[in-house]
Amino acid sequence: MGQTSSTSLNMTPLVMSFLFCLLSCASPNNADNVLTGFCAGQPGIPGTPGRNGHSGMAGRDGRSGRDGMPGIPGGKGDTGYTGPKGELGDDGIHGIPGEKGVKGAGTPSFNSAFSAKRSKTHIFPLTDEPVQFDVVLHNDQHHYNPATGKFTCEIPGLYYFVVHSTVFRTSLQFDIMKNNVTISSFFQYFANWPKPVSLSGGALTHLNPGEQVWVQVVVGEYNGIYSSTKTDSSFIGFLLYSDWKNAHLVY
Repeated sequence: MGQTSSTSLNMTPLVMSFLFCLLSCASPNNADNVLTGFCAGQPGIPGTPGRNGHSGMAGRDGRSGRDGMPGIPGGKGDTGYTGPKGELGDDGIHGIPGEKGVKGAGTPSFNSAFSAKRSKTHIFPLTDEPVQFDVVLHNDQHHYNPATGKFTCEIPGLYYFVVHSTVFRTSLQFDIMKNNVTISSFFQYFANWPKPVSLSGGALTHLNPGEQVWVQVVVGEYNGIYSSTKTDSSFIGFLLYSDWKNAHLVY
């Protein structure tokens, strides 16, 4: 009994020394806060994956890159539609006057004129027939025919015709005719005068090519157109101005 107690008392310091060493070895290392002195354990079970983190802030724009090489020119495109007509612009500044040009040949002249008188002394004209003024004084264009007493228009335009007649021995009434239509009529009554008197009359009319004008006695007993060596009866006509667009002969 007494031996047992002695043994227990002797073991107590040994146990305490062991525990002290154990605690000393198991105490943490203050330098790196790591426990030492234990045996390595088995790998632990992998942990649960963590949640996705939030997107970070956008980074700053990078620097502009260098210009690339020019590309190959493309093919010619289709022609576009014609655009609307623009508004009329303002008048430009007058240019410097040019040099005077060479004088031209001038505007063509369109002429037609005649003058004729009667030579048949003491022979009175027939009724309802053109009076023949057979002595031509002027007829450069040959528009008057002395054989028929008719003027035929070649150049369209406005014409003037006049008749100067000596009246002797009988009364006279004559008409200026245009295409068988009277355009002017004149009358002189004979009152047994001892000497001849005169009767004149004229007409202004427009003619087209081919139209004709002449003098005609209408009443048989009023045909006293007279001519002699000292008195004449004449028929005159001339163009005042032509219709330029229709004129086809130049003289």
